[in-house]
Amino acid sequence: MRSKIAEALALKYPPVAILHTDEKPTDVLQFKEGRWGCVVALLMGAARGRPAAFDRKTFGCPGGGTGLGFGNRYVDFPGGIEYFLSTGNPEFCATEAGRAMVRSWWALAEGEGYFKTPELARKFINQLPMVDVPTKYVVFKPLDLVTPEETPVVVVFLANPDQISALTVLVYYFREPGEHVIVPFGAGCHSIGIIPYREAQRPVPRAVVGLVDISIRKRVDRDLLSFTVPYKMFLDMESNVEGSFLGKHAWREVRERYTTGPEKGKAHPTGEGRSTQG
Repeated sequence: MRSKIAEALALKYPPVAILHTDEKPTDVLQFKEGRWGCVVALLMGAARGRPAAFDRKTFGCPGGGTGLGFGNRYVDFPGGIEYFLSTGNPEFCATEAGRAMVRSWWALAEGEGYFKTPELARKFINQLPMVDVPTKYVVFKPLDLVTPEETPVVVVFLANPDQISALTVLVYYFREPGEHVIVPFGAGCHSIGIIPYREAQRPVPRAVVGLVDISIRKRVDRDLLSFTVPYKMFLDMESNVEGSFLGKHAWREVRERYTTGPEKGKAHPTGEGRSTQG
């Protein structure tokens, strides 16, 4: 499936489709059962051409399982997810189980500091749109590998600031005035999964700008964020490329900044390390 938007924006990576399916594609990246891993790392793998699959035993981490739509995976988080996201839980880390974990998982004791108090963190978790998807697998595929028989749930663009700007303007190009793009706080996988899933249920869905989770920023190119839309919204955007600003002088002038000259094709290094949310 080709994308007019991707071509007009000169995206570095093809859009990634997220599908819910009972059939796992062949030759996919997948975490081993019980193995810790970062969903966003496999999102980047899919963007580079290698599809990925997840199920209820191979979602990588509690945030990943929650964000992909395998229910609330935070309920059994060691020491309490509300402490992990805020101030840490020294009492838990003083136990035998806690001492064993904190050697490689420092935030159990110190907290990630994303919320001032555990109470605020708990309220954040409680308001997440928890979903239990009706299928066995959640699959990431480059959009250009999606077949006519497949229907994505959402489509994820990986875009730089110029391209995020263009995607935002395109959403407003054909819609009545309103709030059509949001930037919610959450784990990286929340922003490409359950939050856009919720938007897909709204009469007028909104685009979700994501990957603002500090814990996963080292896993993506430093100039990229995600822009995720429900599939029907994606089709509406695609049908409005022609005739829009994307074919006019102002956008062409901006686009030239990274399609010509020494910056063309320049990639930024990605970091490695353990993700703590998803």
